[in-house]
Order: sequence, then C-alpha cells, then structure tokens
Amino acid sequence: MDVFVVNLLPLLPLRDIVVFPGMVVPLFVGREKSVAALEAAMAGEKDIFLLAQLDPGCDDPDRDDLYDTGVIASVLQLLKLPDGTVRVLVEGQDRARLNTLQTEPTDDGDMLIAEVEKIDPLEAEGTEVSAMMRSVIDQFNEYAKLNKKLSQDAGDQLDDIEDPAKLADTVAAQLSAKVSDKQAVLSEADPLKRLEMVYSFMEGELGVLQVERKIRGRVKRQMEKTQREYYLNEQLKAIQNELGGGDGEEANELQELQEKIEKTKLSKEAREKATAELKKLKSMQPMSAEATVIRNYLDVLLGLPWGKKSKLKRDIAAAQDVLDADHYALDKVKDRIIEYLAVQARTNKLKGPILCLVGPPGVGKTSLGKSIAKATGREFIRQSLGGVRDEAEIRGHRRTYIGSLPGKIVTNLKKAGKSN
Repeated sequence: MDVFVVNLLPLLPLRDIVVFPGMVVPLFVGREKSVAALEAAMAGEKDIFLLAQLDPGCDDPDRDDLYDTGVIASVLQLLKLPDGTVRVLVEGQDRARLNTLQTEPTDDGDMLIAEVEKIDPLEAEGTEVSAMMRSVIDQFNEYAKLNKKLSQDAGDQLDDIEDPAKLADTVAAQLSAKVSDKQAVLSEADPLKRLEMVYSFMEGELGVLQVERKIRGRVKRQMEKTQREYYLNEQLKAIQNELGGGDGEEANELQELQEKIEKTKLSKEAREKATAELKKLKSMQPMSAEATVIRNYLDVLLGLPWGKKSKLKRDIAAAQDVLDADHYALDKVKDRIIEYLAVQARTNKLKGPILCLVGPPGVGKTSLGKSIAKATGREFIRQSLGGVRDEAEIRGHRRTYIGSLPGKIVTNLKKAGKSN
C-alpha cells in the first residue's frame, strides 16, 4: 500500500458519524475550533479532514480522543445560522491517516491542524470479488425492504457501481451500524475485506430486523383484534339500547358485575360459574325474564361473604364471664357449653358434635346462643323453623321458576356477612 504526505489540513472532529469517500452529507457545527477550521477551509482550497471521535461527549478532543483514519473532504456549501451554529455540506474524497495534530491560532480563534497521509486505493478484481459484489447487492436489497429508514428503491443505484471499493463505501454509509463498526470499514484498505465486513454487518442486522418485523406483525394483529372486539361490542350496545330503550345503564351494570367478579375472592368453581353466567347475560335482552333470573343469581352469588371470616376468641375464662354476666344460674348448661368451647379450642377444628338446647319457650335458649356468639367473636343469626311447611324455603327454589329466591340458610349467610 503506497502512501504519500499531503499538505496540512484543517481538522473537523465528528460526533456519532463516519463519512466515507463519495458520500455527501450535511453537518451541523457549533464548536469554536470546528467553525474556525471551516472558515480556514473556505478561505483556501475548500479541503478539510474529517475524523470521528472515540468519545462523542468530549468537547475538546486531542490526538488520543480521535481515530487514526479519516476522510479528506471538500466543502460544498456553508451556511451560518442565527443561533451561531454552522450548517455545512461536505463530500468525502479520499481516505487518509492522521500523523500529527496541532493547534494553530487564527483570526476566528484557535483551530486544529492535522498532518495526514493520503491512502492510495487498492485494486481488487476476479470472480471472487464479482461474486461478493453480487451477494452484497442482493443482501442490501433485502436489508432496504426491512429497514424503514431506507427507501424501497435504495438498492437500485448499486447495480450501476462496478468498482468494489465504491460499492463497499456506498453500502457502509447507509447501514445503521455503530460508529466503531463503520470506522473499522473505513480503516480497512482492501475492498474485498470491506465487502465481507459490510455483508457480515447486514447479516446480523437482517436477523434483528426480521424479529422486529415479527413483533410488529404480532402487535398489529393483536391491536386489530382488540379494535374489532371493541367495535362489535359498541355495535351490540347500540342495538341493545335500540331494542330495550336503554341509555347505557345496562352496560354500566354489566361492567359493575364484571368488576365484582374480579375483586371478590371466589373459589375456582364459583368464579367459572359467575363468568359463564355473566357471558350469557351479556348476550340476552335486558328486559327478558331469563336475564332477570341470571341477574338475581349473580347478585346472590357475589353477595355471599367469600373469604370473609370473624376473628375467633379462644379465651375460655372470658367466655365463662360472658355467660355468667348474661344468665343467672343455669350452671349445668353453661358448664356443658364451656366444655364444648374448650374441646374446640384444644382440637382447633370446627368438626364435632352440635350443641342442641332443648326446653319450653322463654327459658333462654336463644339468649344462650347469642352469648356463645358474643363469647367466641362470631356473628349471630336466628333462624326460626316454626310453621315452615315447604323445604324450598330452606333450600331455595329452582332457577327455572320466575321469581326464584335462595333459601333461608343462604339468605342468612349473606345477612351475617361472615363465612364462619
């Protein structure tokens, strides 16, 4: 590789961009040294040396903050903006290597002067080069189809390029690669190796772009499904309002039922049943008899104290005090109750014999029950079975009957508000 020294050139450090030979790019310049370098270039032969920074956050780069290889470029146009920055249009010409760097004062302020060695381009030819060029062009066409930042016909201009070095630089300039990767391509003198590098970069990017395309497609399908369901639901609500003469109250009621099902601590079977019933209710006419039955069923189901329990008191001495305070005498009965509570506290189980208090009206059976509830911290519900002749009053009616209601046991459980 032959090199020869050119004259000293003004240096323009670049942030987050690498300029390749043959590439025309606009740049916005705001640093004083960079503006002074542009002024010096415009005053001379309009040549300037473009070199990428290792750290884009460095405001005053020196030799250690810059890459070794850059591009000698021509300034095509320079425009000063009102905010003090300069917009410049440059065209890359030749690769060059940085030898030394020095600061030189000018009328417009200090500027960086670089001594560079121009790198002669290498020739590359043969069947391997031709095959590689064809592969790069085909790969770039696929890349352009998937990359939204490039136009669909971005690869058409590559068919007319016969120079492998120019082809590699043109493709590398349009890739969405990191600065370090592009700088590696710029630093490589062999056109065949440059073609292999850009092909490798495109291969990796294509994999990422294809995954992104799949994700976008999946998200789009999901959004279309959601929008379709929303549109159909809105249509269904409008039709139901027209048929039932409603004004949206039905939709609000269904929404409230849905929120109750989600918030209530139902068992697995109860949640599945409630969800199925709500689904049926949504498809029914609001004023139909069947809808009223389902609505009542859901109200009862969701009104039960799912997961709500009273905090039990297991203090036997306190229970004895409560019984003694509420009832005079009845020592035999109270002793039996205390025994029962003591066994429950000892075994820590609810299973076991059931207390049965027998006696004529007015001897204190119900008040003893209240005292037991008070002593153990439970809710007390009184259920009288006197005069009950229909078992449906206790068990509840079948849902096939219009106006069917739950039985006394379920009603009292709902009234108590606690499951124990």
